[in-house]
This record gives sequence, structure tokens and C-alpha cells, in this order.
Amino acid sequence: MNQNVPIPLPHGITLTIKREDLLHPHISGNKFRKLKYNVLEAKQQGKTALLTFGGAYSNHIAAAAAAGREYGFATIGIIRGDELADKIDTNPNLAFAAICGMHFKFVSREDYRRKTEPEFLDALSAEFSDCYILPEGGTNALAVKGCEEILTDADAGFTHICLAVGTGGTISGVINAALPHQQVVGFPALKNAALWDDIRTFATNNNWQLAEDFHFGGYGKVTAQLVTFINDFYDKTGIPLDPVYTGKMVFGVIELAHQGFFPPQSRVLLIHTGGLQGVEGMNLLLKKKHLPTIKTQKV
Repeated sequence: MNQNVPIPLPHGITLTIKREDLLHPHISGNKFRKLKYNVLEAKQQGKTALLTFGGAYSNHIAAAAAAGREYGFATIGIIRGDELADKIDTNPNLAFAAICGMHFKFVSREDYRRKTEPEFLDALSAEFSDCYILPEGGTNALAVKGCEEILTDADAGFTHICLAVGTGGTISGVINAALPHQQVVGFPALKNAALWDDIRTFATNNNWQLAEDFHFGGYGKVTAQLVTFINDFYDKTGIPLDPVYTGKMVFGVIELAHQGFFPPQSRVLLIHTGGLQGVEGMNLLLKKKHLPTIKTQKV
């Protein structure tokens, strides 16, 4: 669903947001897109379990757990940080995944860095037989194929497509699906010099760029300024934003519009990639840091 954003911008620039967060209550946004063809492939291969990787607050972990419950797979989460093993109940994200039936294997941060090494993956395949392995964040060729379906014929009139970027899979799909006259602008949620090359692995077009100045300090880093912006945006539009991905992207788009980045009369489409399930956990962290919290979001 596309929704107009009633935020006044200079030079006749208009904003519309594509509410991918409304695709599914638990497998929302780009996670739904990334998992779609991977789940079909796992079924075709006759696998009985999905195994994947993530941190304690990973939206991908929560979505994979929900997908397993919905589509009849056991799920295994390889979680970064072995100190978290006895803290599942205090972490909303892990608690939700556990309710969905996910089995956790907590590993040290050192071991977690081996998550793409063949030897490490072979050991996991031996330990958890008959599993279909999804990479961290869910990005692979099938995930990109699913993300190519985010844009539709109804989006042909937009001049710019903007979205948050994590591992690069979602923006790769959007780049591949964008029309020649459309410029895709990605807003990385983390500092990652290799991200350009990661995107080029899957992207087939060159009509894209990254706006790298709106990560607010890095992945998962949130400031009082960002929280205030998200709450104000929600008050004005009724549209909830998550603080790790889409909130930073929307902040960046509005800033760039005022800086003259977009030509006059630009029609800008913002992709809401979901992630709202992470708000509860983020608010717990914000309270511990004595920072303002994100208002209760209505999806």
C-alpha cells in the first residue's frame, strides 16, 4: 500500500511511503520478501528446518522464527554472544522467537565471525541435519529475487526510490526492478565500506547511490534526536518507523530534500521495510541509557 506523506518540502518535492511493513504482522517488510523464495526452495529440497544467524535484536531472527512456525519448519538461530544464553526471557526479540519454536545456539563473537566459512557451516550442517541455511540478514540470490517484487507498475511515476540498507539484499532487488528514469538511493544503517561491493554482487543496474551520513553512529545506534524525529513523524502522519532502519532513512530523505539533493518537482517513494517488532527491545535499551523512548506504534 502506498501512502502519501503530508510533510511540506521545498521546490514541489512530494513524498509517498510504500507500507511494506503491513505485509504480515510478524514476517513484515523486506523480511517477507527475502524469505518468500527461500522458503519455497527449502520445501523443494525437502528440508525440515531453517537455520540462520543474527544478534539478540535481529529482525531477521524474529521473522525467520515466525516463518518457520507459519510454514511448518523447525528453526535454529545461531546467536551472536554466548553471554545471552540465560537472558532469553528478558529480550523481547529472542522471547518472541522462542515462542515461535526457535532453537538457539549461542556462540562467542569470535566464532560468530566465522559464519560464512565453509568449515563452520559444514559443522552446523552436521550438528543440525536436514537444515536449509540462510545467511545473516537473509541476503542471497533468492532473497534479491523476492525484493525485486517490491516495486510494481503503479510505482512507475516516481523519480526516486529511497530505502534503508543493511546487508544490501533489499536494495539490490529494488535496483534491479527500478525503471531507467528512476534513481535508487540507499541509506545504510551501519558503517560498512564493503557495502558498495556487496550490492554490486547482485545489482544489475547502475542507477543507484548510497547516502552514508545518516547512520547515527552505526548499526543499532540511536540518539535522542532520532527518537524525537520518529515520534514527531508519527504524530504528524500516523506512520510508525523503526529506529534502526526506516527511521534513519526517512530522516535522511527529509534532510537531503532541504539541502537541495532532489531536483524540483521530484516524486520520491520511500520503502518502509518493516522492523517494528524491534521497537520494544530498543525502548528497553533507551530506558537504560535514560534516553527518550519511541511512542507505542500502531501498525
